[in-house]
Amino acid sequence: MKKNILMIICVSVFICQPAFSQNDFTRADSLRGMLTSLRTCFDVTYYHLDVRIDPGKQTVAGSNTIQFRATIDFKKMQLDLVEHMKVEAIKFKGDDLKFERDLTAIYIDFPEKLKKDKIYELTIFYGGEPKIARRPPWQGGLIWSADKEGNPWVAVTVQGEGAFHWWPNKEHQEDEPDSMLLSITIPDTLMNISNGRLRAKNDLSDGWSRWDWFISYPINNYNVTINIAKYAHFNDFFISEDGDTLTLDYNVLPYNLDKAKEQFKQVKPMFECFENVFGKYPFYRDGFKLVESPHLGMEHQSAVAYGNNYQNGYLGRGSSKYGILFDFIIIHETAHEWWGNSVTSKDIADMWVHESFGAYAEALYAECMWGYEAYLDYQNGKKYSIKNDRPIIGQYDVNSPGSRDMYSKGSMVLHTLRSVVDNDSLWFEVLRGIQKTFAYKTITSEDIFDLIIEKTGKDLTSFFNQYFRHTNIPELQTSVITRGDSMSLLYKWSADVADFNMPVKVTTANEKYEFIYPTTEFQTIELNLSDAKNFKVAEELFYINVKHSLRYRE
Repeated sequence: MKKNILMIICVSVFICQPAFSQNDFTRADSLRGMLTSLRTCFDVTYYHLDVRIDPGKQTVAGSNTIQFRATIDFKKMQLDLVEHMKVEAIKFKGDDLKFERDLTAIYIDFPEKLKKDKIYELTIFYGGEPKIARRPPWQGGLIWSADKEGNPWVAVTVQGEGAFHWWPNKEHQEDEPDSMLLSITIPDTLMNISNGRLRAKNDLSDGWSRWDWFISYPINNYNVTINIAKYAHFNDFFISEDGDTLTLDYNVLPYNLDKAKEQFKQVKPMFECFENVFGKYPFYRDGFKLVESPHLGMEHQSAVAYGNNYQNGYLGRGSSKYGILFDFIIIHETAHEWWGNSVTSKDIADMWVHESFGAYAEALYAECMWGYEAYLDYQNGKKYSIKNDRPIIGQYDVNSPGSRDMYSKGSMVLHTLRSVVDNDSLWFEVLRGIQKTFAYKTITSEDIFDLIIEKTGKDLTSFFNQYFRHTNIPELQTSVITRGDSMSLLYKWSADVADFNMPVKVTTANEKYEFIYPTTEFQTIELNLSDAKNFKVAEELFYINVKHSLRYRE
C-alpha cells in the first residue's frame, strides 16, 4: 500500500506507526521480535485453529493444535498470545503441560526431551475478548461491526499488531506453517469466509454452524482471516497462459451485488498483467477471493479484504490521472499475493519487500493497461508524499518496521533500479526470478539484493546501502561550464555511502540522453549542447536530488 499527499493514504498499519529510536524498544518488543533458542528449537508445520466466535459477546474461544518439528533436542519452547487472552490448558499426549506467562510469551515445559527432527503436536486451549480494532486497518484487531441492515459483520486486521491478538501461535514472520485448517463456529444465520478452500459447513444443533477452511500453502500468521456476515456470492474464472484455471470467488453484502459485479471486472486483466510481470499466481489450489470488509482493505492470502466502496483510486482520489482509472485496493492488495504472501520477509524490519514491491506493482499495472508513459506518470506521482525521515529497512529483532517511506519511496527506488538496469527484458526476468526462487519462503533483504546482483551482473551494493539503509537520497551535483565554443560538465555524487557510483542519464547533446558514471569524486566530460540551459537530468527515471549550476569562463 502507499501513502500519497493527495490521497491521505494510510492503508497499511505500518504507515500509521510512529518512528522509533533505539531507546523506545521494550522487553515486549524483543520477546516478539527476537528468534531466541526457545523459538528456533522448533519449526511449525501445521496449525488447526478451532474457535467459536460470538459477535454478541465479542469473544473468541477454542483451541489451536500445533504440529511442529524439533530442530534440536529441547524441553522448553515459547509460543505467543496477548496477556488479556486466557490460556485454559495446554495438552501434549493427553496430559496437561506446565507453562508460565511473561507478557505476551508463553513458556511451555515438556516432561521429556523432544528429539531433533521428530514431529510433535500440542493443543492450546484459550479464550477471551480480543483487542478491538479502533481504526482498522491502521490500528488493528477484531472488528465487531454491522451492515446497513443491522446484521453482524465481523472481520480482522492484525498486520503489525500480530495474530497473537486473537489466536495463540509462534508470532514471528520467519516461521509459517506448511498448511492450516481453520474451523470457525458462528451463529448459523451468518457466513464465514476465510483463506483457502471450504472443506465443509456443518450446522450444529445449538443454533451455530461450523465452517472448515483448508489452506494448502504456507501462510503468514497475520494473513489468517475471518469474514463473518450475511454475504451474497458470485464467481468467475481466470485461465492462465498455461491453461490452468483459477477460481475467482466474490463475497459481498447483498445490496452491493450489482456494484461489485461491475467493479470486480478489473480482476481478470489485473491477473493477466501480474502473471506476465511477476509469474504465475502463487495460490492456484486455494483460489482467489475478494471479500467485502468493514475496513479499507488487507492482503489476506487467497481472501483479500476489500472496502474501497466500489470506486476507483483510493476512495475516489489519486495522485496521477491514471490512478483514478483503477481500483487501488483491488490492485495493491492482490499484488501482495506475490509480494508478502508468497515471498515473505523473515523480520518485520524488511517489510519493504512486501510494501515497496506492492506499491511498485500499481505502476506496472498502469503500464500494462495504458503504456509506459502512464507508468511514468503514475510512478512519479509518488514523489510528493515521501518524507525521507528514516531508513526503509528497520531495526532487526525488536519487531520494528522501517520508515513508512517503504511504500512510495520504496517504489521509486525500484523504478530507479529499473532505469539503472536499462534492460526491460532483464528487469522483468529479475522480478520473476525473485518470485520463482523464493516462492513460499521467508527471506531477508540480503537475499533479494544478492539475487538482483547475480542476475544483473552489476555491483549494486552501494545502491542498496544508500537507498535502503540511509535516510537521505543521493544528490547529483552538476555544473555546466562554458568556455568560448566549448562546453563541459563537472559532476559527482554526494551520498552517505562513500563508494556510491550509480549511473544516471543526462543530456550530453541536444535532446540526447546518455549514461554518465558519477562517483563521489568530481569528473568532467565534454558536452555538445547548443545552449547550456538545454542540459537536463532524466529525473523522471531516477529518484535523486539534483544540485545544478551554470558557469561561464573566458
